[in-house]
Amino acid sequence: MIVIKSEHEIELMAKACSVLGEMFIELPGIIKPGISTRDIDKWVDDFILKHGMTPAFKGYGGFPAAACISVNEEVVHGIPSRKKILREGDIVSVDLGTIYKDYYSDAARTYPVGEISEENARLIRVCRESFFEGLKYCRAGARLGDAEHAIQEYVEARGFSVIRDFTGHGIGRDLHEDPAIPNYGKAGHGPKLVPGMTLAIEPMIAVGDYDVEILSNDWTAVTTDGSFAAHYENTIVITEGEPRILTLEPEGGLI
Repeated sequence: MIVIKSEHEIELMAKACSVLGEMFIELPGIIKPGISTRDIDKWVDDFILKHGMTPAFKGYGGFPAAACISVNEEVVHGIPSRKKILREGDIVSVDLGTIYKDYYSDAARTYPVGEISEENARLIRVCRESFFEGLKYCRAGARLGDAEHAIQEYVEARGFSVIRDFTGHGIGRDLHEDPAIPNYGKAGHGPKLVPGMTLAIEPMIAVGDYDVEILSNDWTAVTTDGSFAAHYENTIVITEGEPRILTLEPEGGLI
């Protein structure tokens, strides 16, 4: 069942989401060669708590950290570790969530670590751009499949693949609500979008094939061919007009 949110509920979600935007402004200054993913996670945890919120992922289904931090061929759900040291040329996806007064936020970005290859820079760029391509179709009266198809078409036309095993989702009083939102699909299919829907749209793409496998930690998904992957996500609201993005960086920040 897709839960339609009231204006009051949406503003509570917007408050939760605002902290993610602030973190995305600061993370490029934190993510440098030589830092461990555990150090990044501690910074995220402290930032969320300092703002009077709860890390949404910590303890969720047993996940042990405040952030999912996925490096290179890791697609999603990377577990932070003191042993995982970022190196020049890596790319790192940081997936964040908060809880504020029982309402959730969820968003992700992929960052370069120092100087990276042109191919990986393009991977990050296309992943981000595909989100905004799909967003064009997130209008009241459209079908969810319109956005899903637009993301897939944009990514595949540029030579990358769309991960099939993980999807975006509805969000609100639960981190994962209906509907599931694949990053591929058929235009004209799927639920009709109506004002008050709150959705986490999150393209996950790879340089090589879209097949993934789960590591022995039962969390981290990696590309089976070892190719690099990128992830870009925002929490949005369907309105009577333009969709509202709740997790963007504050004005003047990079998106």
